[in-house]
Amino acid sequence: MWRHGPHRCWRQLHRWMDLKEYFRETDNAPALEKARIRRAAATWQWRKLRFFAKPTIAMVNGWCFGGGFTPLIACDLAIAADEAKFGLSEINWGIIPAGNVTKAMGAVCGERAALYYIMTGEPFDGRRAREIGLVNESVPLTQLRERTRELAKVLLSKNPTVLRSAKHALRRVQSMDWDLSEEYLAAKAEQTASIDPEQGRMKGMKQFLDDKTIRPGLQPYRRDK
Repeated sequence: MWRHGPHRCWRQLHRWMDLKEYFRETDNAPALEKARIRRAAATWQWRKLRFFAKPTIAMVNGWCFGGGFTPLIACDLAIAADEAKFGLSEINWGIIPAGNVTKAMGAVCGERAALYYIMTGEPFDGRRAREIGLVNESVPLTQLRERTRELAKVLLSKNPTVLRSAKHALRRVQSMDWDLSEEYLAAKAEQTASIDPEQGRMKGMKQFLDDKTIRPGLQPYRRDK
């Protein structure tokens, strides 16, 4: 999983989890303690990621099973290796995909695909993950890092304030009806324009309407102007 920092540097984040520790150490914990542990885990597994101030890209190689689906889907974008292995094997253990895994899977893959893998426990590769919408792209492993960097560079070229507002807006409107969404997005657009230190809306409109130097459907506005 990659994200860009304030100085356009790169940092790779890793999360390791000992499954025996995860399951056994909470077996005899009181209900309130289990709830506290679950909330603490959810904080980094999806809450922080879904509304992180900067764009996040999941770069998936190797194995991604069970609880790994939640942070994967909480990232804004995802690129997988064709050779990556995915699976919701919980049904084979006699448990259900919890920890918001079921919610996350249904949100991005639709009910049919989600139910198929939740109910069968069958593993699948990066190509299939792309087909069902779990990831944006699947590429050969040898191209994975470079393709992820290319995508990150595209995001780096965008106005960071507008990029943040755009991704947060999409997250928020998913649970709204159309009328409420329209009101929210109108207010969000005004707020973004007012707090954007780059004044991207003004620059973009000027370069498109007045200077006629850009075509927004094919290119971004020039941020150095």
